[in-house]
This record gives sequence, C-alpha cells and structure tokens, in this order.
Amino acid sequence: MDQIIYSLTELAALRAAWQAAGLKVVLTNGVFDLVHIGHINYLKAARALGDRLIVAINSDESTRHLKGPLRPIVPAMERATIIAALRCVDAVTIFAERTAETVVATLKPDLYVKGGDYGNGNAIDEARLPEARIARAYGGEVRLLPFHEGYATTQLIERIVERYRHPPQS
Repeated sequence: MDQIIYSLTELAALRAAWQAAGLKVVLTNGVFDLVHIGHINYLKAARALGDRLIVAINSDESTRHLKGPLRPIVPAMERATIIAALRCVDAVTIFAERTAETVVATLKPDLYVKGGDYGNGNAIDEARLPEARIARAYGGEVRLLPFHEGYATTQLIERIVERYRHPPQS
C-alpha cells in the first residue's frame, strides 16, 4: 500500500475491501497538532484493538472552530503526513466538519475510539461525542481509551511560549 492519505470516497472503498477480508477496522479522529508522546501512545493503543487503524484529521478550518483562531500550528496536510508515517496507522483522511459524524457514518468502523477526556470513566459524553450515537446505530462499538494528564498540545504550546519568552542569555 503506497498511498495512505485518502479522500473519504477512496477510503470507503478501502474500508469495504478490509471488511470483505474480515479485518476489524478501528477509527479515531482528532486535530493531532504538534504530535507528542500522548498522541503516539493513544494511536498505538487504538491500533492494538483491531487489524487496521484509520485516523481522520480535522481540517484547518475545523481546527480553528474547535481550538480558536491561533490553531492549528501545523497545516492539515502536514499533520496528515506525519500521522500517516506512523507504523500503527493504516490510513488517514482529512475532514472539514466540526465533528467526524460523516466520517463515522460513511466508513462504519467496527470500533470507534476516542480519548477518555470525552467521557467520565466508561460513560461517553454524547453531547461532546455525537459520533458515538452514529456508531452505535449501525452496531459499531465505541470505546474510550485512557486519557493521561500532562500530555496535551495546549500544554506543549504553553511550555514552548514560556521557555522562549525569557530565554537564558548565553
């Protein structure tokens, strides 16, 4: 497989082939701006739950809507390329909507996963995660993966800004 970044239409065809082959497909989505160890651990854990991992990346406009006018730091195609380079990721797509509802409805993954910050324990906050309702409607499974405090892009940005605000003089 040379190509790994797909349009949603292309990815739907690939998903159908994987389904026909009996492969369990896991889908997750997010901004993935300034990729850090929390992202890597999360994606590796998601991939371990199935045979194939699809990652849907928020577009730049979608990211600005969710994170504010200063984000993303890294443009969508660059973020998608970085995520696509990870061994645990089998396919990537970029979506323009605020949520990944269309992606979930189109691909119908066997398992849809998000971080534990989208719920309380195992209870999913469907107001914050409307994709869960869609996945459950077609019989898909939804799971929250543990959220590890201290690993967030916002915290990474804050740390960079603080360090470079008053750099030590050499």
